[in-house]
Amino acid sequence: MDIRKESLKKHYEWNGKIEVVTRCPIKTREDLSLAYTPGVAEACLEIQKDYDKSYELTRRNNMVAVITDGTAILGLGDIGPEAGMPVMEGKCALFKAFADVDAFPICIRSKDVDELVRTIYLISGSFGGINLEDISAPRCFEVEKKLKELCDIPVFHDDQHGTAIVVAAALINALKLVKKQIGEVKVVINGAGSAGIAIGKHLMNMGVKHLTMVDRCGILCKGMEGLNEAHAAIAEVTNLTEQRGDLADAMKGADVFIGVSAPNVVTPAMVQSMAADAILFPMANPTPEIMPDAAKAAGARVVGTGRSDFPNQINNVLAFPGIFRGALDCRATCINEEMKVATSYALADLIPEEEITEENIIVGALDKRVAQAVADAVIRAAHKTGVARK
Repeated sequence: MDIRKESLKKHYEWNGKIEVVTRCPIKTREDLSLAYTPGVAEACLEIQKDYDKSYELTRRNNMVAVITDGTAILGLGDIGPEAGMPVMEGKCALFKAFADVDAFPICIRSKDVDELVRTIYLISGSFGGINLEDISAPRCFEVEKKLKELCDIPVFHDDQHGTAIVVAAALINALKLVKKQIGEVKVVINGAGSAGIAIGKHLMNMGVKHLTMVDRCGILCKGMEGLNEAHAAIAEVTNLTEQRGDLADAMKGADVFIGVSAPNVVTPAMVQSMAADAILFPMANPTPEIMPDAAKAAGARVVGTGRSDFPNQINNVLAFPGIFRGALDCRATCINEEMKVATSYALADLIPEEEITEENIIVGALDKRVAQAVADAVIRAAHKTGVARK
């Protein structure tokens, strides 16, 4: 099957992947009076008296906005908000299928950070959470930061944090297999965009101490000229030995390689230069930084990619449905670092230690245990950190 051609055919057939359905009957005059005027006024007045009643008297308690500006759609880049709608609809379908979360796609015609923030904030009262999607770096960092300061509902940029959470879960189990400690391994991340920086920050929260970030300009180092604000900030807390050079230099002696960059940038020689029992997560899509068979032939012990046709798929769908399910259920005000760490451990723990193998370090995207396990972990962490309102 040619997946691309078949998918386009199906999109014409589907004419959209989501739809709105009613939860109340509209068949009689009494139905109309109860669901709409005059009866609906009572619900409105209750919410007027108590804002929190909006979670009980409307679908807000289960509604997430999936929002993009169309500037970083999958691997397609800046193709515009309307062209990003199929991806946003797909995201909404995944929310519903995996965690029974009602999600609505919103594509905004603006690349201005303040305009995006203002627009999203003004509509935030209609939702229980905001999932930012496919907004280009470094603007995405600022958009998320400002929205978190303004909104009293969870704001989550999945390209950053969803990826980071699942990478960490896979790494936890891979390290168990090779019998290495997270605080001792040398980790190299190639690609210092939104996902790469978020992965780096999350892994440091998980206990990684020896982290090197690499981008087109080479190894990021404190004091380098020409770095943007996000690169400069991450350079302050990584590469503590102030190593200089390129990706090949960074990978020498490394225990872990994580790629969120470009196809075919890692050579077998680079893998051979790594430490014994090397772990590689080349996640560029559709073509990874190095193909799994080539990495294995060069000596890698564990390999995971973003693709479904290879073992150990590192897939965001393992994280975001359950995270929002948990955040909505406990009416969290935010999704904090403790909730993200808890999610990584919850995902890792779904595979018993005795079942971890080179080709089984992370659960599959269709595993029905995932969303509830993640939601439960998120709720516990939300209550522990005082951000739950229910």
